[in-house]
Amino acid sequence: MGETLYVSYGQHGLEMVKELLHKVDVAKKIPSGARIGLKPNLVVARPSQEGATTAPEVVEGAIQYLQEHGFSDLVILEGSWIGASTQHAFQVCGYADLAQRYGIDLVDLQQDGFHTRHVEGLDLKVCNTMNTIDYLINFPVLKGHCQTKITCALKNLKGCIPNGEKRRFHSLGLHRPIAYLSKAVPIDLVVVDGLLGDLDFEEGGNPVQMDRIILGTDPVLVDSYVAHLLGWEPADIPYIELAARLEVGRIFGPSSEVVVLNAQHTTDRIKPTRQVQELARHITEDQACSACYGSLIHALGRLREGGFLDRIPHKFVIGQGFQGQGGMEFGVGSCTRGFDRYVQGCPPTAREILDFLLDQLG
Repeated sequence: MGETLYVSYGQHGLEMVKELLHKVDVAKKIPSGARIGLKPNLVVARPSQEGATTAPEVVEGAIQYLQEHGFSDLVILEGSWIGASTQHAFQVCGYADLAQRYGIDLVDLQQDGFHTRHVEGLDLKVCNTMNTIDYLINFPVLKGHCQTKITCALKNLKGCIPNGEKRRFHSLGLHRPIAYLSKAVPIDLVVVDGLLGDLDFEEGGNPVQMDRIILGTDPVLVDSYVAHLLGWEPADIPYIELAARLEVGRIFGPSSEVVVLNAQHTTDRIKPTRQVQELARHITEDQACSACYGSLIHALGRLREGGFLDRIPHKFVIGQGFQGQGGMEFGVGSCTRGFDRYVQGCPPTAREILDFLLDQLG
């Protein structure tokens, strides 16, 4: 796959994941008889609809695909954050039921022993179960984070270390140990749950609907692409550049390819939280695709953080209902190409929207 990412748009995570895995023929890349680790993000015991945890149907799509291709040694593994119970998260997030239905083991890494792995002079404690995994599939959530700006594939590996090491990561400043951990624990495949992800916080509460699943083999490429989607540059998230320097992967750039399996479409919209509603007051939408609308919400979030939001002189128009129309408002996406000023893309990323608006502000 190299520098290629695959994106599927929609709301049916199970079917979307199976379609992506078939597209890249993942089964041919996994050794026969391999023990396959499935690592969701269950940082807290909150259902995926709140924007913090991996939707069980996303992992279920992979389970169905793998079992249909003869892989039977599958294990779901996770260690929730300090102060939360992984066992409780397995129950609340739907993974206890998922494991039972498909005959798969659940491993609570908070209860696991650990060993030390050495990376460029830094010793890292890693849960022992990781020594038994032949092929690791990482299922992070596409979401913001109050300390590191985003959390996705690289940071999701924190669930593979003991609680004491999680505390030490914070004392080390998070970015360096996160990057080094990605060297110590190689990821074979990343399947990003980009259906619903929180606007700013790892623990959820303000979900933004993005209606996409992203697949790639390079976690640095995935994370740098996700940063772009959420309105950041890779340089804004130091652990991404550090991981690239450690040759964990390559940063998303002009030579990278994004293959879209199906065009985005208008889907049912979730009820927004108060924080998302506050950002949405700057938007006039008519039949907007959730992927495009979600990018705009994230871009407005970045503008608010920079103190620029109140300087925007016009509302934003977005959606298929504006095709063939024009006006002085700022248009977002190809459907608004008739407006005097609009952001190209179908859908544009938050970074592209943000750059356009900052340029308009001078």
